[in-house]
Amino acid sequence: MSRTTDILLTALAPAIWGSTYLVTTEALPAGYPITMAALRALPAGLLLLVLTRCLPPRAWLGRVFLLGSFNFALFWALLFVAAYRLPGGVAATLGSLQAMMVILMARGWLGTPIRAGAVAAAVAGVVGVALLLIGPDAALDPVGVAAGLGGAASMAAGTVLSRKWQPPVSALSFTAWQLTAGGLILAPIALILEPALPPLTITNLAGLVWLGLIGAAATYALWFRGVARIEPGAVSMLGMMSPVTAVMLGWVALGQSLSFVQGLGAVIVLGSVWAGQRANRPSAEIAVVCEMKPRARAA
Repeated sequence: MSRTTDILLTALAPAIWGSTYLVTTEALPAGYPITMAALRALPAGLLLLVLTRCLPPRAWLGRVFLLGSFNFALFWALLFVAAYRLPGGVAATLGSLQAMMVILMARGWLGTPIRAGAVAAAVAGVVGVALLLIGPDAALDPVGVAAGLGGAASMAAGTVLSRKWQPPVSALSFTAWQLTAGGLILAPIALILEPALPPLTITNLAGLVWLGLIGAAATYALWFRGVARIEPGAVSMLGMMSPVTAVMLGWVALGQSLSFVQGLGAVIVLGSVWAGQRANRPSAEIAVVCEMKPRARAA
């Protein structure tokens, strides 16, 4: 497949993740964040393990649990803490710093060069998310800010290490391993820290099915597939599609208002995502494009 196709398929994942807020607030019982995270990860991971029939070898268990922690257990736990203690816009803006963190981590762990265009696109994306989501009455809580930054760093580390550690299996199997590991970490924590769930309604079950099968199993398979094929900086910029989708769904499904400033923020985010793909394009691909132009003129 072409790089453009890989980018579009990978972008589907964060675009669908944007529905998480709507589904969580409208379909799931409130007050059970870690339990909901465990129920989102573990059943989906076990189902994928049954479908793929591929267990991680013993030598990979340490890496799998570390990745499952970064990409799911630690990330989702910190995400919920930030969401509870900060306005949603502030939490999402802190999360968008992930793109900058990926650029720095990829330099240290993968030797990827830091490109000025990629940094500029990441900064523009953060500004766009802030315009899209932060209101004038936003308040800052130190614990919430620390959790938001920690969640962004966790996902950034998981993205870069998922690129560094590529097992010889399909993206679906790699997703199954990590989801199961993340769920196994979250489940005992939920049992210790949170009360027992009330009886679940049909709406609750439908929400969990959506978040587990679509919002976790399918989308993370696309995400890890993209991580293996696309540059880490380019992949991380695609994550900014999530807040745009969330705002659009709130506008369409919940009748929430959409101001001019928010519209401007959405345009800036989309532009930064596009610019980030170009700025993070491999040097070899840029060289080929440059070589083709003189030949086209000569023809």
